[in-house]
Amino acid sequence: MLKLAQNKRVKISGDIELKDRLVGVQRVVKVTKGGRAFGFSAIVVVGDEKSIVGIGLGKSKDVATAIAKAIDAAKKNLVRVPIYKGTIPHEQAAKFSGSQVLIKPASHGTGVKAGGAMRAVLESAGVKDVLAKSKGSSNPHNLVKATLKALLELRDARTVAMQRGITMDQVFNG
Repeated sequence: MLKLAQNKRVKISGDIELKDRLVGVQRVVKVTKGGRAFGFSAIVVVGDEKSIVGIGLGKSKDVATAIAKAIDAAKKNLVRVPIYKGTIPHEQAAKFSGSQVLIKPASHGTGVKAGGAMRAVLESAGVKDVLAKSKGSSNPHNLVKATLKALLELRDARTVAMQRGITMDQVFNG
């Protein structure tokens, strides 16, 4: 996934207005000889709802700083995903750890038919109409990463034509 993300990285400029969505906060307990030490981990998705999205994980002793760290991490990992007429260009499946996701393009007016963690990533990316299904683990960390991996593997027609060295007409008509 890291290799895919490096090709599509986006630099933050002042004109990009990013919105953040909190996917989940987990309480982590470490048992020490002096008692229990509580910590928190937060996973956040940021995006401009116009094809730029990023995910971040933050850990801290209190919730507010964990969320702040997650937002900063997400802003450093922004990527651009292809969106065609409010949906994705083609069907795509991806797997990260125990989570598997399947995303399909949908007709106008369908909306985002996806579960919790997937919905946050797709809406932050700016996808308006999509059908999505998650299989395997429902762990939000792995689900968010699997969804982002699926979005990074998407290619629009122009990219396919450039990679194959053919015209756009040949992509569609053979």
